[in-house]
Amino acid sequence: MIINYCLKVRSFFLIVVFGIGFGSYPPIAFAQSAYVYFIVDINSKDWIQLGNLGGSFIYPVDMNDSGQVVGRAGTATGEGHAFITGPNGAGMIDLGTLGGTSSWAEGINDAGQVAGFSSMTTGGTHPFITGPNGIGMTDLGTFGGMHNEAADINNVGQVVGFSETISGENHAFITGPNGIGMRDLGTPHDGGNSGGHAINDAGQVVGHSYAANGDYYAFITGPNGIGVTDLDTWDRTHSIAEGINDAGQVVGVSGERAFITGPNGVGVTELGTLGGYWSTAYDINDSGQVVGYSYTDSPFRQHAFVTGPDGEGMIDLNLLVDLPDGITLEHAFAINDKGQVLVHGFARAINPIPEPETYAMLLAGLGLVGLMVRGKKMNAGAFS
Repeated sequence: MIINYCLKVRSFFLIVVFGIGFGSYPPIAFAQSAYVYFIVDINSKDWIQLGNLGGSFIYPVDMNDSGQVVGRAGTATGEGHAFITGPNGAGMIDLGTLGGTSSWAEGINDAGQVAGFSSMTTGGTHPFITGPNGIGMTDLGTFGGMHNEAADINNVGQVVGFSETISGENHAFITGPNGIGMRDLGTPHDGGNSGGHAINDAGQVVGHSYAANGDYYAFITGPNGIGVTDLDTWDRTHSIAEGINDAGQVVGVSGERAFITGPNGVGVTELGTLGGYWSTAYDINDSGQVVGYSYTDSPFRQHAFVTGPDGEGMIDLNLLVDLPDGITLEHAFAINDKGQVLVHGFARAINPIPEPETYAMLLAGLGLVGLMVRGKKMNAGAFS
C-alpha cells in the first residue's frame, strides 16, 4: 500500500492563476476570478504579489528569512518546474529537473539551499538538494522505491521527507548536513508508513505516521532525528505535525483544530478558529507566531490567520492588510522571523457576471479546491 503524502500544500498546483505580476497599490482589476499569491509583511502592512515562469500557474510553498520564496510554477512550454525567487519575492528562477519533465521545491533555508523532488526519466520521483541560492541540483538517493519526496531543509542543510522502500512502504528520512547520507527514521506504528514534514536547526523532525487501521499520529524526534515520540494531542489518532521552530514548538492539526506545543513538543494548546469549525496551522517562526487557515462562521469561508508570539490570539490576516478590492487571503503557508507571511489569496471577479460556461467551471474548481484544502498535509493521509 502506497501513501501519497502531498507534502506542503501541493494540491494547489492544479489551480490556474491569472493576472500574476508584482503588486502594490493601486488596486488590481481582475476580469476573471483568480488565485493570487503574496508576501505580506504583518509589521509594515506592505505586500508584494509574486511573479511567474511564463506559464499558467504558480504554487509557492515556503520562504526563508530574506523573503526568498520556493515552490512550483508553470513554464511557457506547459511543464511544472521548481523555482526560487530573490529576496522579498523579487524575480523567479527556474531550478530545472533531475532529468524528468517536472519538479517541485518544498523547503528553503537561509542560505537559499532548496529541497524538493523531481520526476525522473526512468519514472518515479527522487528528492533533491541545491547549493546556496538554488544553484545546482543534487539527487539525494532513495530507499529503493519509485516515489520519494523531500519536504524541508534546515540551516545546516539537513533534509527531511519520505522515501519509498523496495517493499512499497513510505518511510520518513533525515539526511546529514548538506544532504549527505539518507537515514531511515522508521515507522513507529504498525501501518508501515511515515513522513517527515519539517525540521529545525537542531535536527528535530516532525511529521506523522500511520497505524494499520488508518489512524495517523503526529510525531517529533530528538536532535538529529534520534528517537520518535508521538505528540500528546487531544485527538492522538488523527493528528499531523506541520512545522517546528528552533525552540521545538510544534504546530499542526489534531482532529479539526490547529494546535501549538511548548518547547520540544511538550504540552499542546488548541489555537481555536476564526468562528468556523476547522483550522489548521502550517508554520511557526522562532517567536512562536503561527500561520495557517481557519473557516469563518459567517460568511462560511476559509481565511488565512496569524497569531501573536507563542500562538497567542488568532487574527484574520485580511484585517491586517489593505489589499485591492475583491481579494480574500485564504491560506497562509509560511512565516519568517521578520514577520513576512507567504499567503494564497482568491481574487473575485470585479467585472460582473461571467459567461455561464465560465461560471460553471469556477464553481467546479472551487469545489475541488475545497476538497483538497480540507486535507493539505491532511491530504498527506490520502491513500493511493
